[in-house]
Amino acid sequence: MRATAKRLAVASAMLTMPAISLAEDAASGSNTAWILTSTALVLFMTLPGLALFYGGLVRSKNVLSVLMQCFAIAGVVSILWLIVGYSLAFGEGNAYIGDFSHVLMADIGRETLSGDIPESLFMLFQMTFAIITPALIIGGFAERMKFSAMLLFSALWLLLVYVPITHWVWGGGWLGQMGLYDFAGGTVVHITAGVAALVAALVLGPRRGFPTTAMPPHNMTMSVMGAGMLWVGWFGFNGGSALAANGDAAMAMLVTHISAAAGAMMWMASEWVRFGKPSALGAVTGMVAGLGTITPASGFVGPAGALVIGILAGFICFNATLFIKRVLKIDDSLDVFPVHGVGGMLGTMMVGVFASTGLGVFSGYGFADGISGMGGQLWVQFVGVAATVVFTALVTWVILKVVGAMVGLRVSEEDEIQGLDITMHEERGYDNL
Repeated sequence: MRATAKRLAVASAMLTMPAISLAEDAASGSNTAWILTSTALVLFMTLPGLALFYGGLVRSKNVLSVLMQCFAIAGVVSILWLIVGYSLAFGEGNAYIGDFSHVLMADIGRETLSGDIPESLFMLFQMTFAIITPALIIGGFAERMKFSAMLLFSALWLLLVYVPITHWVWGGGWLGQMGLYDFAGGTVVHITAGVAALVAALVLGPRRGFPTTAMPPHNMTMSVMGAGMLWVGWFGFNGGSALAANGDAAMAMLVTHISAAAGAMMWMASEWVRFGKPSALGAVTGMVAGLGTITPASGFVGPAGALVIGILAGFICFNATLFIKRVLKIDDSLDVFPVHGVGGMLGTMMVGVFASTGLGVFSGYGFADGISGMGGQLWVQFVGVAATVVFTALVTWVILKVVGAMVGLRVSEEDEIQGLDITMHEERGYDNL
């Protein structure tokens, strides 16, 4: 009788526990731990990964300016994302933009969940995506934009381009409702950044001396280190987008790695055939192309599909880079459009070819109705690419014109010759210069 009474007392106590415990029980500890790790990995991609990768690619007189731009963007975007960016991107709103229900994290507490992870963690994870996207764009205008103009442009671009397209694709907007496949940011991150970089390069014009004066990277050791950090961080970028510690995350990481390796080897081989020697710059650029191209497909394709996507990325992005610089003579300083823009478009379209619900190789293209299903999905993917390109190009152009009228976009010729490190920040990246 005493044991029975004790069991009844325990059961009674459990029934009267606060509701907060039930909310905590609904959260997945394993999924939360994985997204915490992924969030750190994605931030690691920008600081220090992208900062070092870009910093090594510019001339020594501008290295500190690039590091400073990446660092400052991380700060500005974080604040804007907290205040209004997250709410407009993921608030209920309508098909085109969210609402103000989550301004300054309103109604989001420690126990508030998004799926089975804390919503505060989901917000932070998405913040790291919002940080790296405008940071990618600085490669298009590196070594010639005013720091004040860069800050204002990045803030406006986040709110007027990144936030709406994020809502379209991931926040319940019209592209997501159409069925667009974009697992981790082919449209949201890579196409937007690539197109914006191209528009910025056209509006600002080329660097002084381009294309007749050679402007080689000043420190490839730094760039290779940064590229390695990007490769590692991308596991969180794509694997974390599963929002769970499960087989989807594991497969996303696997295909991410395969595509990166294939992209690096294909770019290196293309360069070797064309110029007679492979280069470290080519290998790391091909790796980034492979990573960017697999991003939208990483949750929908198998390893064989990833291998094909990586090979295509290395070959197509390599030739796109040559075409942009040598034929069109556009000074996209760090090849953002041919690597991220073209790669993002290619990867987003390839989802419609290689997507497989069973993560197989080419099993009926992953669609129940075979080729006709593939055609329908390809149309949805094309609409997503086209809408993202047109919207990004138009709004980016308007933002650049507005910022130019307010503070001016480009540094003076004298400042450009002297270098942005000293003229914009009164510091040098290297004391021995």
